Amino acid sequence: MSGLINEIKRDDSKDYLLVLKSIKQIPFPVGKNLLIDFLIGNFKNSSIKNNNLDELGLFGSLIKNKEELSKLIDGLIDNRFIEIAGHDNNPFMKLTVLTEKGKKEILDPRFYKDNEILFEKTIITEQERLIFSELDSFLGKYNDYQKKAIISNKEKILCIAGAGSGKTTVLTKRIEFLVKYKGIRPEKILAMTFTRKAKEEMKNRLENSGIRCNVETFNSFSEKILRNYGCKIYQRQMNVLSYQNKIMAIMSALQSIGLTTDNAIDRYFSESQKKNKKKEELSNIFMNDCFFILDYFKSKNLEFYDFSKDADYKEANTAKIIYKICNYLNQYMKLHGFRDYTDQILDTIRFFKENKDYIPKYEHVLVDEYQDVNSQQVDLLELLNPQNLFWVGDPRQSIFGWRGSDINYILKFKEKYIDAEVITLTKNYRSNNHLVEFMNKSINHMKLPDLEYHNEGKKDIYLYNFENEEKEFNFIIDKIVSSQVPRHEIFVLARTNRQLEEFSRLLRLREMLHIMKTDEINKTVYEKKDHLTLATIHAIKGLEAKIVFLIGVNEQNFPCKASDHPVIELIKVDDYDKEDEERRLFYVAISRAKNSLYLTYTGKRPTYFINEEMMNIINGDALKRI
Repeated sequence: MSGLINEIKRDDSKDYLLVLKSIKQIPFPVGKNLLIDFLIGNFKNSSIKNNNLDELGLFGSLIKNKEELSKLIDGLIDNRFIEIAGHDNNPFMKLTVLTEKGKKEILDPRFYKDNEILFEKTIITEQERLIFSELDSFLGKYNDYQKKAIISNKEKILCIAGAGSGKTTVLTKRIEFLVKYKGIRPEKILAMTFTRKAKEEMKNRLENSGIRCNVETFNSFSEKILRNYGCKIYQRQMNVLSYQNKIMAIMSALQSIGLTTDNAIDRYFSESQKKNKKKEELSNIFMNDCFFILDYFKSKNLEFYDFSKDADYKEANTAKIIYKICNYLNQYMKLHGFRDYTDQILDTIRFFKENKDYIPKYEHVLVDEYQDVNSQQVDLLELLNPQNLFWVGDPRQSIFGWRGSDINYILKFKEKYIDAEVITLTKNYRSNNHLVEFMNKSINHMKLPDLEYHNEGKKDIYLYNFENEEKEFNFIIDKIVSSQVPRHEIFVLARTNRQLEEFSRLLRLREMLHIMKTDEINKTVYEKKDHLTLATIHAIKGLEAKIVFLIGVNEQNFPCKASDHPVIELIKVDDYDKEDEERRLFYVAISRAKNSLYLTYTGKRPTYFINEEMMNIINGDALKRI
């Protein structure tokens, strides 16, 4: 019995270190299967016996089945602790090798921290219920947790707002409360968000309530400061880098190294990445990726250096070309007096630090999408230093680590703001009861309070397996054609742009109206009023539909093994937990559905993000291959 209790209580949070240490301990590079057999202590493997590996200290150190270990190793590969290398004498043999990052992790473990969040379910006091009653005409249609977030008197408040829980409504209603019931002047309130669309939506809601306060994106706020005080900040005229400026700069950069746009595209993209994309789209992605590299160095406060020296030998030539282009762009921007989005925030921070008297004074600052903040945005908020700060966010939906966002700001919130109040919004008004349960099971490792459903409905969650992608896509198209649901209430979501391009091609053959929302572009095909939406998950965040089809739900796409952006691999953007972010991305996708969810895939098995508890919820008649 005691052995069983010990097994139940076993802490597996450091298992990844045993994998890394085993690779280091084994005196020669080994393949994944041999590594697994070593870790579980499989004496039957002849290589273990022949090389006396069973005499090493870490032999048999992990009590896991092979599938669990395989997933753990895949996660370490995704997060670049391990890389797969070819054998000198056998190109078909794949060996596990520690990266520099993996070696450092062994010496100073800091990546896989225990992120158990102690955000308990919110308590409503009797005093608060009395206030709710007194303000019933103002608060009547909201639930108690939303009411608490709207009226709380705490100076520092974090509102953990789950999917479909009405976070934007709560934020704008709180501003209305501050103005109409607390007597705060609108000009002393600043609301910050991330996108122009969110900014406009918030402004419209407030103006409909008769309130005109400061609503900004982090970039629009910074740009206003730079325009107002430009003469104090810069020695000369500076302008925001426009899309046309970017095109001129990239063409000039290519010319400087004797390359055409076609040359650059051919060297940069693989054949599969180029498939179904027009030259204009590829040029746009290439240009944005080059500027992304510059932004990445600035956002990490790093001096720009020749990153091509760090590239794998297969990528070395391409990396050298990209470095030369980026180096040219860096000099071009300085020479012509341009600033980009990252410069806007960094220059504003620098100005505030050197001229504290010019920092605007706000009594209340409210921040939307707090799970997506990066270090510069946090620095800016700390310099504003208002007496009252209200953050809204959802750690379950943090999906922009590759762009510099840091989920730890919201996860470790209570460590920094000990006396702050945390209010959790758990009522989901979007999805039916079965979908909410499915969502909860997909993200339960985060230890957040489960979401509760508001809507009851029919269980309509399916998982279908197909022989090939064409059959998969045509099955979905047939389902859409036969559906009585309006087309604008249907989403087809994918992890990568490539899948969407292929799906779009089949829709065009059938002359079906649709729009595409990808990480780069919102492209309309045969634009009409009643259109179907195809989107990458990153591009659909915050939106919802009655029916959601999520395609390619296998282990190649979740976690994603491919990238539409080679630059992400090129400069090794790896200071976030990629596997965990991919799991959250899956959560964002399934949480878009209001009534029905169809998960489809090709290959032997679906993604391991669909765990056993989720399998038990899926409609049982849909588990066969089609």
